[in-house]
Amino acid sequence: MINIKEDKELNILNHSCAHLMAQAVKHLYPESLFWVGPVIDEGFYYDMDLGGKTLTNEDLDRISKEMKKIAKDGKRIVRHELSKEEALEMFKNDPYKIDLINEMDDDEVISCYTQGDFTDLCRGPHVESVKELKHFKLLKFSGSYYKGDAKNKPLQRIYGVCFKTEEDLENHLKELEEAKERDHRKLGKDLGIFVTNDLVGKGLPMYLPNGYIIWEELENYIKGKEKKLNYQHVLTPPLGNVMLYKTSGHWDHYQENMFPKMEVDGEEFVLRPMNCPHHMMIYANEMHSYKDLPIRIGEIARDCRFEASGALKGIERARTFCQNDAHLFVTKEQIGSEIKNVVDLIMEVYEELNIKNFHFELSLRDPADKVKYYPDDEMWENAEDTLRKVLNEYHIKYVEKIGEAAFYGPKLDVQVKPAVGPEYTLSTCQLDFCLPMKFNLTYVDKDGEKKTPVVIHRAILGSLDRFIAYILEEYKGALPLWLSPIEINIIPVNNEYHLEYAKKIYELLKKENIRVTLDERNEKLSYKMRESVIKKIPYTLVLGGKELESNSISYRKYKSEETINISTEEFITKIKEEIKNKSFE
Repeated sequence: MINIKEDKELNILNHSCAHLMAQAVKHLYPESLFWVGPVIDEGFYYDMDLGGKTLTNEDLDRISKEMKKIAKDGKRIVRHELSKEEALEMFKNDPYKIDLINEMDDDEVISCYTQGDFTDLCRGPHVESVKELKHFKLLKFSGSYYKGDAKNKPLQRIYGVCFKTEEDLENHLKELEEAKERDHRKLGKDLGIFVTNDLVGKGLPMYLPNGYIIWEELENYIKGKEKKLNYQHVLTPPLGNVMLYKTSGHWDHYQENMFPKMEVDGEEFVLRPMNCPHHMMIYANEMHSYKDLPIRIGEIARDCRFEASGALKGIERARTFCQNDAHLFVTKEQIGSEIKNVVDLIMEVYEELNIKNFHFELSLRDPADKVKYYPDDEMWENAEDTLRKVLNEYHIKYVEKIGEAAFYGPKLDVQVKPAVGPEYTLSTCQLDFCLPMKFNLTYVDKDGEKKTPVVIHRAILGSLDRFIAYILEEYKGALPLWLSPIEINIIPVNNEYHLEYAKKIYELLKKENIRVTLDERNEKLSYKMRESVIKKIPYTLVLGGKELESNSISYRKYKSEETINISTEEFITKIKEEIKNKSFE
């Protein structure tokens, strides 16, 4: 989906349309006053004071009609430049504009734009005339607050979008509808996967039984792969002493993303934003020889980060989440092979889980802005050169991103393009010379001397929460068999004659550890079949007289109209094989 804010032409078009909307609102509600109307990724919005009026869908229709009327009139949009004094005089009866003007420098040239009978304060630029603003759609309205502060006056916000042609607008609206159907927050609610509650707290999702099944399957999947690669799994607490994070450097470089500290029994604690300090202490728990390395410590670890409320998005971006995290303690000679092993694991998982739309980014320090990074130029040059050399040696294609490194070292990020919204980081592999030194970690080399290991931070599925959001949206909630909370639903054709046989098949499947339900409600067959589809259950068995007589089953796959009849034994073999293969059809 196109990012309107980043598209220069659409940015100008949508900002101009926000003014058109404000003009229409002013015509219909003359007492209206306006705060700000920026362009956003999805279009535009305008915050307005309607004198206590609450908007309705009927109001949106009226505003749209008035906008079309103004656009048809075709007035030119004219820019004027004012001094601060002139601007204050022009908008003297508008407290919102006066506030904006007062924040500007005294010698600043202030601009406003006029279209017919409407003038609005704005930097611009705008289109030439309102006749270019015919192809728009007002999408929704909501409440907001002056300056985004809940302590201030409540305002009304109207969202909209504008395109150059009606065809472009229609295509975009279809994409929006598709995005709405794929939104993991909607799917999470409809399929009983997770829930949020303000009494628990914003950004603190709770997994329901269906959601925890998906969680467990993914956890078992990735931990199984790690165990084959000799990872040692640990369990560490989701908080730590403030001194732990002062030692690691997170307190200086990451504190704005952490929850406030708390004091208990004279100690200061903080909810942990990441797991590396804990894993450093696990390594430090005993002496190590070069023969022990590499040591691979893995954990499905609970972390907490203070995300702004406006950035929260279901389980994709929350204030608590679990990372598929690991830290590899290696010698300098092992860096290349271990990073290659991490990349191989990422590629293997992506192939098995059918993740195709992704690319690698090498995130580096910004040499022109070193404040947010650990201050050691030699360490940074060494780490960046080492990571770049490994990637080139193994012919891993990547693009370099300046200023995107972690504060302690460069990293290799895997950016995925989800079915909905902009791309984000799913997997990461970070090279770290810094934290082992800060924690005085050592191993005894073959010459008997103590040396400092290098740490590779890596996450394959990223956070399990974000990964679940990703696959829900990718598959529109129709998860593959092995991840589906309910793998099979059994429906007897007639409870009086076929329920006992259905119960027999149900028990057979349960014994094979297949997640199965039996729908024995006294409802019409067509109703129960439709519900099975709504719940996106991979296989629905319909058992009647034919199946009872032949000791067989008839099944229908999700979204298929074909009903297939096979023996019970053959069906169980087929299902077990599909689950074992982790198929992602």
